[in-house]
Amino acid sequence: MRTIAIALAATITAATPAAADYLVKEVGSFHVGGHTETLSGLPSKEIVFSPGAPPIKVDPNGEFEVEQMYVQFVKQAAPKSKLPLLLWHGGGLSGVTWETKPDGKPGWQQFFLNAGYDVYVSDAVERGRASWARYPEIFKSEPFFRPKKEAWELFRIGPSYEVGGKREAFDGEQFPVEAFDKFAKQGIPRWATNDAATQKAYDALVQKVCPCIILVHSQGGNFGFTAALNAPDKVKALIAIEPSGAPDPAKADATRLKGVPHLIVWGDFIDRVPVWSKLVVNPTKWGQAIAAAGGKVDTFELPRMGIRGNTHMLMMDRNSDDIARLINDWIGVQGLAN
Repeated sequence: MRTIAIALAATITAATPAAADYLVKEVGSFHVGGHTETLSGLPSKEIVFSPGAPPIKVDPNGEFEVEQMYVQFVKQAAPKSKLPLLLWHGGGLSGVTWETKPDGKPGWQQFFLNAGYDVYVSDAVERGRASWARYPEIFKSEPFFRPKKEAWELFRIGPSYEVGGKREAFDGEQFPVEAFDKFAKQGIPRWATNDAATQKAYDALVQKVCPCIILVHSQGGNFGFTAALNAPDKVKALIAIEPSGAPDPAKADATRLKGVPHLIVWGDFIDRVPVWSKLVVNPTKWGQAIAAAGGKVDTFELPRMGIRGNTHMLMMDRNSDDIARLINDWIGVQGLAN
């Protein structure tokens, strides 16, 4: 597995794609995956739906569509790339990750539209407009929520967060801390028991819209790696931004990925947050397994490339367009940008 260091950063000279230099053919959305679930034996209740309305008896039994995913797309009239780009979010988040950044600046959805790709942004099973289902009748556990302190520290914005008090940021970090509270509004309840359903929906999305390039973040990493394993003929490249998990090389056949170039990107301050020293292990092992099987895996360790201060949410950092350019240039080197 190759690590791309400072020399590569010096060779990348592509300009930021110009804004609004494309024509949109279609903006739309769809749900994919999921199945029908039937509930019975649950008690009915009367509910007042709006002030001043009479109570209405609600029966929670019957058939429901569950475990689907939501996908929004923007298709161009004349995309530069023949392959669409799929953007998959991380844990406790949704497709909002890729849209307008918390500081109000355009996100990576807009960047890659400007660069000439049709772009698909999804909300995974249980998140956002994908919706969720009753528990424990369908989902097998209750949801859990991420406190702001956890987001601040785990996402490596800073070393400490006092509830109702001081927030300490890392020196030189790139996240716009003045917009942190807006970022925290993006948090969505999540479940720890839905990985199989989520993977099934992602696989269904690949079958529906690919061949494609997939770009994943954090918890989305393992889903993306596995989606490439399940459909190496349709996933033409896999880009993993700080993946928090990966397949086990002892249980997965890395030789299936000989023809799927992979890129793994890591930000800064990883050595300052102990859990991240553990989280990088499995994605690194998986990348090494792919390389050993004859596949291509590149790694951007941004501090080693002279790019410092990036948090776990590097697509929201102040220098996020610089990183998106690096990724776009890497796609071009694979011959997939046109």
